[in-house]
Amino acid sequence: MDCSSYSTYCYRCDDFVVNDTKLGLVQKVREHLQNLENSAFTADRHRKRKLLENSSLNSKLLKVNGSTTAICATGLRNLGNTCFMNAILQSLSNIEQFCCYFKELPAVELRNGKTAGRRTYHTRSQGDNNVSLVEEFRKTLCALWQGSQTAFSPESLFYVVWKIMPNFRGYQQQDAHEFMRYLLDHLHLELQDGFNGVSHSAILQENSTLSASNKCCINGASTVVTAIFGGILQNEVNCLICGTESRKFDPFLDLSLDIPSQFRSKRSKNQENGPVCSLRDCLRSFTDLEELDETELYMCHKCKKKQKSTKKFWIQKLPKVLCLHLKRFHWTAYLRNKVDTYVEFPLRGLDMKCYLLEPENSGPENCLYDLAAVVVHHGSGVGSGHYTAYATHEGRWFHFNDSTVTLTDEETVVKAKAYILFYVERQAKAGSDKL
Repeated sequence: MDCSSYSTYCYRCDDFVVNDTKLGLVQKVREHLQNLENSAFTADRHRKRKLLENSSLNSKLLKVNGSTTAICATGLRNLGNTCFMNAILQSLSNIEQFCCYFKELPAVELRNGKTAGRRTYHTRSQGDNNVSLVEEFRKTLCALWQGSQTAFSPESLFYVVWKIMPNFRGYQQQDAHEFMRYLLDHLHLELQDGFNGVSHSAILQENSTLSASNKCCINGASTVVTAIFGGILQNEVNCLICGTESRKFDPFLDLSLDIPSQFRSKRSKNQENGPVCSLRDCLRSFTDLEELDETELYMCHKCKKKQKSTKKFWIQKLPKVLCLHLKRFHWTAYLRNKVDTYVEFPLRGLDMKCYLLEPENSGPENCLYDLAAVVVHHGSGVGSGHYTAYATHEGRWFHFNDSTVTLTDEETVVKAKAYILFYVERQAKAGSDKL
């Protein structure tokens, strides 16, 4: 049972169900939980009232290093191993251009009539046509920085995720990167279909910055997802027998980088057995010339058969937000092991110019990126462990650990074993620190 919505999930049906026992035991559990919630709410209301009487602060209070300070950030409640979702949502909420677009979208009332404003239990009778990922994503983003509550429960968004992304049904741990890709892809598709009767192109054109630079399309028309996260890779394959070169352009929303094998035994920054792996090492490994092995033979159109070949990636177009995924999970035999290597990454001035196909056509500032958010996986395996996120907001770094939000500092952030890094393109007025 979901203790927030009191919905009952059946693992055999793989869905929420409305059935009860002959003695009505499910309803009795719901009533008991409701009484506990009401008691806790009353006690919490008295505690907050007393706190406000003893303090002149009108915003939430947070304890940092023994002192009390005001904070407007809101945590996300864990609905049952949903830390993978919470970490991604908190990271995306701190990418200003992306977040602002959704918060400015018109609201949609999906429930009306008798069900409006009432808590409903999720059941099979609720059709897939009654959900909107864009709308629930918008409402979640709006709730995260209002400062009106300590933690927000994303149960409505999670319900929509279950409806349209069957891979994430249930309460087992999931991969945060996989969830992010599914989320962005489905937001992109729903925005293409129009939102609340307003065409996406009309909404997007209101933001001249996005529409002018949006040349990367994935699966049809462009949206804010491709306008901000979309880049283009050039894939060059050369036949080693006849020298024929094949070029292909591929759009991307993120880049998945291998951690070079020579660094995989180094687990912390302070170990003395050789140099520290850096983000530049991972990017270089991604873009270096690579000879394809026997299982990846290239079909050469000139030789008319599969031949040995080399492959190289170039970045043809950089995105406004560069999302870098470090491939920490690898299959070995029957197990998926984690690469726990520490990877050094810059907070400011990540220079991507040397990875561009035509660097001379890009200005110096267009290739510099500053860190906006980091997703971290704690634990040993993809099916276990815990996800948290670091993100910067108005010049301050925060650590998001489900419902708990704490202020932190840059020294703590750079020590994190990053899993996903979100870098935002630097504006022309910023400085020129480089990696």
